[in-house]
Amino acid sequence: MAVSSSFVGCPKLETLLNHHNLSSSSSSSSTSHTPLGLNGFRALPKKNRTRRGLIQRARCELSASDSASNAASISALEQLKNSAADRYTKERSSIVVIGLSIHTAPVEMREKLAIPEAEWPRAIAELCGLNHIEEAAVLSTCNRMEIYVLALSQHRGVKEVTEWMSKTSGIPVSEICQHRFLLYNKDATQHIFEVSAGLDSLVLGEGQILAQVKQVVKVGQGVNGFGRNISGLFKHAITVGKRVRTETNIAAGAVSVSSAAVELALMKLPDSSHASARMVVIGAGKMGKLVIKHLMSKGCTKVLVVNRSEERVAAIREEMPGIEIIYRPLDEMLASTAEADVVFTSTASETPLFLKEHVETLPPACPEVRGLRLFVDISVPRNVGSCVNEVETARVYNVDDLKEVVAANKEDRMRKAMEAQAIITEESKQFEAWRDSLETVPTIKKLRAYAERIRAAELEKCLSKMGDDINKKTMRAVDDLSRGIVNRFLHGPMQHLRCDGSDSRTLSETLENMHALNRMYGLEKDILEEKLKAMAGQQK
Repeated sequence: MAVSSSFVGCPKLETLLNHHNLSSSSSSSSTSHTPLGLNGFRALPKKNRTRRGLIQRARCELSASDSASNAASISALEQLKNSAADRYTKERSSIVVIGLSIHTAPVEMREKLAIPEAEWPRAIAELCGLNHIEEAAVLSTCNRMEIYVLALSQHRGVKEVTEWMSKTSGIPVSEICQHRFLLYNKDATQHIFEVSAGLDSLVLGEGQILAQVKQVVKVGQGVNGFGRNISGLFKHAITVGKRVRTETNIAAGAVSVSSAAVELALMKLPDSSHASARMVVIGAGKMGKLVIKHLMSKGCTKVLVVNRSEERVAAIREEMPGIEIIYRPLDEMLASTAEADVVFTSTASETPLFLKEHVETLPPACPEVRGLRLFVDISVPRNVGSCVNEVETARVYNVDDLKEVVAANKEDRMRKAMEAQAIITEESKQFEAWRDSLETVPTIKKLRAYAERIRAAELEKCLSKMGDDINKKTMRAVDDLSRGIVNRFLHGPMQHLRCDGSDSRTLSETLENMHALNRMYGLEKDILEEKLKAMAGQQK
């Protein structure tokens, strides 16, 4: 396809078009079967790569001067309409999750990929600046780093996001591909619902992950790129998480990383030392506060808390009068550790607080705990370097080691998970029905606008024939008559453009009706033009 000279000067577009030309020229020599990509996901046909290039072409045209922009938009739309890539413009964009979690990647990799909450809006903006990404969200916790996107092309979108992850973390693409997981559309929906419900957590039903999903929505509000599909997905995930916890017993027992950390420490200590073991918590944030709470629930009566300031510690002391809380400033951290048998670390420090040289000079822990000092590190990035394990009198456990805690009561957890899965399946159908219903919205709007244009034109003709002396009452009656006729006429088509998605047959028929009406009334061009203008505006 010849490229208009007005497209020259748009580097992103030229790159895409050059790639399209190369793909087209090499297509005759390629094999006929579709190759399998990493993780066994089948790549889309190469023809699909032209779709974004054509849309980018329209974007560049739309960003020119007004008169040139209008002409170029029509030209680009005509190319889209008449080209073989037209079928791809009618395809719905895919929801994709590219993730690494405690189940697939070691903590060393996850901490390099972690994105602080304050950086989520920037990450969304950068992701939506990629060629094939329309919407995005970031879910980054101590156990997972997952990116949710609405992608124009599954294959290209995954490739671009993976390269972006590599660029921001410094981890080679090949290494990320070894540990990542990819989920599309219904599978992606199922996954985030399971995450929000606590089914994908180390501790079944933990409540902290639901709070983190809520935070994604809170941070995403007003951020360009946290669009209707992705925001709708996360909001529905919050509903699912609440419902699962309300209707099942999934949150019974250890329900957070912090509680699992306490249980792990008690598992490693001799039973006789549970009441006497000296506990230190470094960091008085949300995680540290929960550690103190769970220590108190296990019968601990005294804990030493090391924090930058005493204000938070004082607030925790007031909230938990059942346990003695002693404050120590951060510069007394090593001295406080020397007095401890178990050290819990939960700070936001990006560099380790404890290394081998810090710990090897400390005196051994008390004989009641066999002289071994336990470091339970629930921070990402880690607060305790793995080199501390080389010290004979120390043992280090991080978030990956919490798997041992949740190995108990497997049968009971499976029963609760099955109850939760039934809820998730039901809610997934509702979300997919909502998303499917969005497909017909542009057609409904354009059909109403089309009918209104005809009504207004015919009304004007009618009134002009009736003369200038027509009174307001008659004008209103004629106007009401024309509106009534149009509404009656549209009632049937509108009914057939709406469905609740409760069964696939009804949904399939609805989408068929939508495509038929688009063809009959020539609405496709207007709908595509609006989409292109919206996408062009998103890039400004």
